[in-house]
Amino acid sequence: MRLVIQRVLSAQVLISGRDQKSIGPGLVVLIGVEENDQESDAEWLAQKTALMRIFSDSEGKMNLSVLDIQGEILAVSQFTLFAQTAKGNRPSFIRSARPEKAIPLYMKFIELLRVQHGLSVKTGEFGADMEVTIVNNGPVTITIDSKNRE
Repeated sequence: MRLVIQRVLSAQVLISGRDQKSIGPGLVVLIGVEENDQESDAEWLAQKTALMRIFSDSEGKMNLSVLDIQGEILAVSQFTLFAQTAKGNRPSFIRSARPEKAIPLYMKFIELLRVQHGLSVKTGEFGADMEVTIVNNGPVTITIDSKNRE
């Protein structure tokens, strides 16, 4: 699994032009699932996301997590995170998991954030046409891949 995490002042998602969900300070998490990902990938990433210290403390140092600031999370599925661009100019997405594999792992990641960490998580809709508006704070943008645990 691969995540792009952005520290935000606010964010919203408009789903198929009808359903809007929004958050205040917190994180936008774009989630990509690869065909060989497992539940253990979702578990590791949920733990990292909840505890990652990328919010400023009173001295301006990034020492606080989304839990510490009682922030919210907007989680959006993003199959394009596994785009292959080596050949030609049209990306290939064959590494991205098919919905029957990706949806359960996407949902498991969200459930872990909610249940194990007590976070408020709002979501996009898997496979829907979405417009995401982000007011990035910093900007702070972190990428994490469960197969490359650096």
